[in-house]
Amino acid sequence: MLDSCVCIDFMRGRLPLGYEVLRKSDPRLFGIPAVVAAELRLGAEKSRNAERNRLLVESFLLPFEIVPFDTACSIEYARIRAELESKGTPIGPNDYLIAATARACGAVLVTNNDSEFKRVNDLTLESWYEVDL
Repeated sequence: MLDSCVCIDFMRGRLPLGYEVLRKSDPRLFGIPAVVAAELRLGAEKSRNAERNRLLVESFLLPFEIVPFDTACSIEYARIRAELESKGTPIGPNDYLIAATARACGAVLVTNNDSEFKRVNDLTLESWYEVDL
């Protein structure tokens, strides 16, 4: 499952290792949480060249499964947020939703934002910034 930072770096051409992973794989095997798709679309809308960036985002998202935030995700969200807030180690509001989606699906979360996500128990992280191919 891909996090926003990975998608953004991939679209900007700053993730050559990620490009190789995706080139060698079927992109349909990689889910993108609905909240990540929303973040990407928001970024396009707020950009100086919204029309061009909308097209870029939509063409990037096209081959991927967009994973909805469902009941299982909402259960994981509540558990993750309650645990981290009780420890005094909260993460960003959308990061809760992304982590919950990945954990509910039993998916590996591909991210460069491990400083936030490593606080979430039972969430497997992977970095394409340091991948052996």
